[in-house]
Amino acid sequence: MKYMGLGRKLEFLQFIFSLPRGQKRLVSLLVDSLFLFFAFWASLLVRLDDVSVFADIGHWIVLACVLPASLFVFAKFGLYRAVLRYMGLQAVIAIASGVVISTIILVLVSFYIEANVPRTFPFIYAAFAMIFIGGSRAIVRSLVGRGLKRVGEPVIIYGAGVSGRQLLSSLAQSHEYHPFAFVDDDKSLHGTLIQGVHVHSPSIIRKLIKQKSATKVLLAIPSATRVRRQAILQTLVPLAVQVLTIPAMADLVNGNKLYSDIKEVEIDDLLGRDAVPPRDDLLSANISNKVVMVTGAGGSIGSELCRQILKQAPAKLVLFELSEFALYAIERELKTIALELNLDVPIFPLMGSVQRENRIQAVMESFGVETVYHAAAYKHVPLVEHNVVEGVRNNVFGTLYTARAAIAAKVETFVLISTDKAVRPTNVMGTTKRMAELVLQAFARESNQTRFCMVRFGNVLGSSGSVVPLFRNQIANGGPVTVTHPDITRFFMTIPEAAQLVIQAGAMGKGGDVFVLDMGKSVKIIELAAKMIRLSGFEVRDEANPDGDIAIECSGLRPGEKLYEELLIGDDVIGTEHERIMTANESFLEWSEYSVILEKLDKACHGFQHEVIRDILLTTPTGFAPTDGICDLVWQQNLPKNETGAAEDNGKVISLVS
Repeated sequence: MKYMGLGRKLEFLQFIFSLPRGQKRLVSLLVDSLFLFFAFWASLLVRLDDVSVFADIGHWIVLACVLPASLFVFAKFGLYRAVLRYMGLQAVIAIASGVVISTIILVLVSFYIEANVPRTFPFIYAAFAMIFIGGSRAIVRSLVGRGLKRVGEPVIIYGAGVSGRQLLSSLAQSHEYHPFAFVDDDKSLHGTLIQGVHVHSPSIIRKLIKQKSATKVLLAIPSATRVRRQAILQTLVPLAVQVLTIPAMADLVNGNKLYSDIKEVEIDDLLGRDAVPPRDDLLSANISNKVVMVTGAGGSIGSELCRQILKQAPAKLVLFELSEFALYAIERELKTIALELNLDVPIFPLMGSVQRENRIQAVMESFGVETVYHAAAYKHVPLVEHNVVEGVRNNVFGTLYTARAAIAAKVETFVLISTDKAVRPTNVMGTTKRMAELVLQAFARESNQTRFCMVRFGNVLGSSGSVVPLFRNQIANGGPVTVTHPDITRFFMTIPEAAQLVIQAGAMGKGGDVFVLDMGKSVKIIELAAKMIRLSGFEVRDEANPDGDIAIECSGLRPGEKLYEELLIGDDVIGTEHERIMTANESFLEWSEYSVILEKLDKACHGFQHEVIRDILLTTPTGFAPTDGICDLVWQQNLPKNETGAAEDNGKVISLVS
């Protein structure tokens, strides 16, 4: 019966709230008129205890003056502009100020017309008016709050600061989530109430989750450092609740996002470090007021390089990309950014392949390119294993042609985006990237005005082919999550940090430099998968927990895949003026010697001579140590088949990839 009564009250309130704004203000005026009317007569009756007060014409004159004047004052203070359901401090101040002025008007009118009122009457009137007008609004707010508390999924807000309170207010406007508790590290807040919600210590979060069967924790700490967020997430991983977060503080301040725009927790919060603030002098050295060209401009790294370059106000930005859609997408995005930042930077979208030297040289000479960031490459290890000739053509000869075009066009600086897989490679992709490095090292020894350098780093979070989006999709589909090997590890870095460091490293190059980015500690992929499962609100299903939700399965190493990656070929590494950038002194070949190797490789690729290609890759000083035979799909199709249908290479059976 109690809840039925509450339900009827809520239905009536919802009807009032559904009225047009003007009608709701009229209702508020009428209700406040009745409250002031009752406050006036109740005060006289309480003070004089005589019903004859109604017969005194002076009292009616006072009321006739006070009532409209008070309503006018309330309106001027903005009381009728406040949203009743979300009445805050501003509304309380408006009510208190209005009541005080109403009381003063009552005293002045009574004195002027010499009405017969006791001296204590104004104080009693003020008290009744405050109780009726302020109390009624508090009751309505409480009733609405009680109704909302029964609606929505129970969640916990981590962070009771300004952002947490804003999030609570935002969620109160929808029925999707019901925040029933705050947790915060600030001990001074423990045991307090914020908008009717208790603040607790994080140490009892497991108990809170069990009490209300909460399935989500909402992180409301946008200004916290990445190290701090990482520490908090580590404490939440064992709880197997889905962790969501509000947007970054920059997006909130810029108005790009709202507090209610909650999303999945960023995986770089779990893995990454706090990025070192970039040095403006290094960022702008090769870019500001220069003509800059980015090859592979539509890729993961290439597109982020373009975003960072645009902010440094180059004279022109030339986008060179093979994929039509990728080029269209990045050009459109960059023009939007330029408009938002009021940057007058001409952006030129040019289609083409780095395997066409005359096209690249024509572009560089036509636009007067001064700085080149060469990000165009095939980087997916298994795909390059299955398409060896195209991998060699694009990664080795694409770099060769682009570098020669840069020399011919008198480009000042040429920066190659390399990879940790170029270090003691076990696959064709890594070997081709090391051979691309050797191209630049050889050219750097020749006398020309182009300054060549290369920047080597590991995996970037969110790039195409990254495990993170793959794991997210597998978790969303109910699993299993597939890991190639239980012991496999990888380095990770965010794309923006990697792009900024590439630009800064390029500015420090003197010629032939191999720069290595500090990637931090390597991450065990199977542990990353388990953390992502738990932070998505699921339990890992394994032998210790057969009733879990999602299993992790090992699918076996893919062709050419290493258990772990390295960033240095030798131990000869030197620090630079930037704490996250190192330079390595590594072996190289003179151009006179290396050009002979490239000529042989070119002929072997032209004739699809995979055995010769493999021999050249093995004999060139790249450290290539393959873990598989030749995996090129076309080559395998032309091998003689044994009785089982598998390809046979000199007696070695090679499984065909379906």
